[in-house]
Amino acid sequence: MVVPRTVDAGAEAVAVCAGFDVPVLSRGGGTSLAGQCTNAAVVIDWTKYCNRLISVDAERGTCVVEPGIVLDELNRLLEPHRLKFGPKPSTHSHCSLGGMIGNNSCGASAQAYGKTVDNVRRLEVVTYDGTRCWVGPTSDDEFQAIVAAGGRRAELYRGLKEIIDRYLMDVRQGYPAIPRRVSGYNLDSLLPENGFDLARALVGSEGTLVTVLRAELDLVPVPPYEALLVLGYPDICSAADDVPRLLEHGRPTQVEALDGRMAELMREEGAYLDSLDQFPSGESWLLVQFSGDSQADVDEQGRALLRALGRCVEDGTVAFSDDPRREEKLLRAREAGLGVTARPPDGRETWEGWEDSAVPPERLGDYLRDLKRLFEEFGYGLSSLYGHFGQGCVHTRVPFELKSAEGVAAFRDFLGRAADLVVSYGGSLSGEHGDGQARGALLRRMFGDRLVAAFGEVKALFDPGNRMNPGKVVTPHGVDDNLRLGPHWRPRTVATHFGYPDDQGSFAQAVMRCVGIGNCRSHRGGVMCPSYRATGEEEHSTRGRARLLFEMLEGHTDSTVADGWRSTEVRDALDLCLACKGCKSDCPVGVDMATYKAEFLAHHYAGRPRPAAHYSLGWLPVWARLSRLSPRLVNAVLHAPGLSRTGKLVAGVAAEREAPAFAEQSFLQWWRARGTPQPEPGDEKTVVLWPDTFSTFFHPNVARSAVRVLEDAGFRVVVPAQAVCCGLTWISTGQLGMAKRVLLRTVEVLRPWLAAGTPIVGLEPSCTAVFRADAPELLPDDQDVQRLARQFRTLSELLLHHADGWQPPAIGRAATVQTHCHQHAVLKDDADRELLRRAGIDAEVLDEGCCGLAGNFGFERGHHDLSMAIGEQGVLPAVRDTPPGALVLADGFSCRTQIEQGGTGRRAMHLAEALALGLDTPHLPAHLPEKLISRPAPSPGDARMATVVALTAIAATVGPVYALFRRRRGRGPALPHTP
Repeated sequence: MVVPRTVDAGAEAVAVCAGFDVPVLSRGGGTSLAGQCTNAAVVIDWTKYCNRLISVDAERGTCVVEPGIVLDELNRLLEPHRLKFGPKPSTHSHCSLGGMIGNNSCGASAQAYGKTVDNVRRLEVVTYDGTRCWVGPTSDDEFQAIVAAGGRRAELYRGLKEIIDRYLMDVRQGYPAIPRRVSGYNLDSLLPENGFDLARALVGSEGTLVTVLRAELDLVPVPPYEALLVLGYPDICSAADDVPRLLEHGRPTQVEALDGRMAELMREEGAYLDSLDQFPSGESWLLVQFSGDSQADVDEQGRALLRALGRCVEDGTVAFSDDPRREEKLLRAREAGLGVTARPPDGRETWEGWEDSAVPPERLGDYLRDLKRLFEEFGYGLSSLYGHFGQGCVHTRVPFELKSAEGVAAFRDFLGRAADLVVSYGGSLSGEHGDGQARGALLRRMFGDRLVAAFGEVKALFDPGNRMNPGKVVTPHGVDDNLRLGPHWRPRTVATHFGYPDDQGSFAQAVMRCVGIGNCRSHRGGVMCPSYRATGEEEHSTRGRARLLFEMLEGHTDSTVADGWRSTEVRDALDLCLACKGCKSDCPVGVDMATYKAEFLAHHYAGRPRPAAHYSLGWLPVWARLSRLSPRLVNAVLHAPGLSRTGKLVAGVAAEREAPAFAEQSFLQWWRARGTPQPEPGDEKTVVLWPDTFSTFFHPNVARSAVRVLEDAGFRVVVPAQAVCCGLTWISTGQLGMAKRVLLRTVEVLRPWLAAGTPIVGLEPSCTAVFRADAPELLPDDQDVQRLARQFRTLSELLLHHADGWQPPAIGRAATVQTHCHQHAVLKDDADRELLRRAGIDAEVLDEGCCGLAGNFGFERGHHDLSMAIGEQGVLPAVRDTPPGALVLADGFSCRTQIEQGGTGRRAMHLAEALALGLDTPHLPAHLPEKLISRPAPSPGDARMATVVALTAIAATVGPVYALFRRRRGRGPALPHTP
């Protein structure tokens, strides 16, 4: 793997490879579905450093870019010019322009702007033998000048001219005249009538001919107004039948489709329901978008099309929107196609291979009927059909059975039959994703012997040694060669701590959820993957980690990860996983790397000492309870310059971190001193307030404020009298045996309230998420754990849905709100947003990703710099930009700590604190008194400090010593019953 810092360094890397005669694979985002980015080669990844927008010529409507720039980042940089790059694949948040050029990518907007090939003006390329030049359309005079200059470049141009002259009629007659032909080399761009355009001829060549160093691109204006029409149909074939009429009577910029099977999968998975709720009646739908210079223009385009179709806006099968937010929501359901169909809830695995065939739009309906019959013949009948129907491009994921010889043989036979079918319709094997290894061996069926021979001659001219991404397009590998699974795949069966209920109880099945979509490589919005956003390294993306875990399972004899659970490679890759759970929600196929990491750590350290931080931070609930012996002394030690440095070193804590101070009076001490009568279980207005470690021992004002708010809402609050814990810190450090024991004891304490159906209210999102997600997976057969998951509420959920008639105080302030990652991933924040609205809080809910602290992660030695880098990517600057009169709200202890320690000059509040202040102060002052949200400060030490230091050192080392003497797996001490 080469990660060049400049394009010149990338060109030099190619020269080094040529010197050693080794293959080269030039890669962008690595999302190619057809296997273009898989090979035995030196991989050049351009995305980390070579990602600049070099120049923009707004008057000419062009720009020059480096190959690693991501499409969304390019369009963001072009916003001031009101320009954009037209083609927009569904992977727009992370696909690179170099990859789009390599695959000739398209996307939904190709209806208006064409494929990538139609938007490339010039390319700077380097060949394997080192010839470097800019290429583009070539006039006769320029061609003669290049040939006259001699050298390797002249040889290439002369050779291409001879090839195109020799195969002139074959190219003119053998390329299907359809809008979505992506298969094969673009020899048609070399035709005289097309200007002998070498740049466009190289687009879509999948890195088999040259390495692209820079690209000059054509840009298009950003349309000022858009509208979207959604039409319902009884089935996907009848929807396809209507496409020619749409194109005849309208000028849409997008014509997208999805079928009832895809909608069914969304409902089963509980995904994109807010999008589906906007759809009109029907079993399949066309989404038709219009663009124009005025709202009246786009609205009239939609109405005119409806009149031509004999429909109107009032029809139940019609939905019309000119609201950009609603349009985005509707289109999001279509963009979700690959993720939704990749891993259906029924457990069947679906795969690419025939996922983007294309035919003339006027023949699309009949093609789909024949394709569905072919699916039925092979037993693939539940395949969803969707895609870019305005250009005749059909997407699908087929449930190929790739783990047996019979299944692989059927896969091979199906692809041959499907290729013959699409060719009979005058179509293309690929309408968007390219050929790669999945379809390269089928090109002869589409183009015939002569054109395939022409491809071979072009390849031999540019790359006579077959060193550029070999095995693609020319002399391709077979469609069933190098399968990820195949009949020889035999992964180890491993006993696990988590139950993996959505993956048939299989860790291997869970790991295989990742199908390489690459949303974890996005740069903005959502939560995942914070470590990748900071490092730019594939190893630290969710996808990279999932791949390593797959290799770890030793499914093939040549697996690159040989040590199984003891693998240091996997450990190192997982070390920078923040366990933020962002992937659980933001990954289209629901990869949950936080759970996989906890599982791995449990096995990796089984029967041997762990890192010191696993004992100091992983056992934090115990140390927090022990702090009650003398919290002032503990705070003094934690903050005394010399002593704290030594303690952090012993405990494996980052020296740069300031230890949060323990409260002098914990919430439980305050609660007991308050003497509140405890109602009996079963009282309908009783709620159990969960005393999490953070709201109890560090920020007790959060819990006290929650009591104030809950009582104002008419609830009778109960706090467990015995010690309870969710086990979060043990889960995040992979001490799962201990976590189970903690949870079982907690369930025992809560049993009367569980039996009575009493709601339990959590204030710390990470703890609440444990009960809603982790605990049911750790103890899937325990009915009380399942009850606990159902009865656990966030504060906002309880106040909105169970506090009859209660209205929150009218706070009337602006607020910057950081949503905890676990809340984003597991709990969602809809209730919080609504409660904020009812309280009159003008909330700017940040979409800036993880804060970077993420529980124990940001405190562990070696993580501080990355933790701060993640915070500086969005959250911390946003807090600094918050006006002084606005609130900063963050329910997560980690988020509040990061904000306070991140140089923002602000202290964040919990929502409960804001509501409680609103109760006491109907109109909050512009600047809140600092004492109302103050955190405990350390007090000076005294003569007994040395004793406490000694106790702290013993506490930090007793765990490793104890682990050395464990003999039975999963054995460990019970949680102390310290008051």
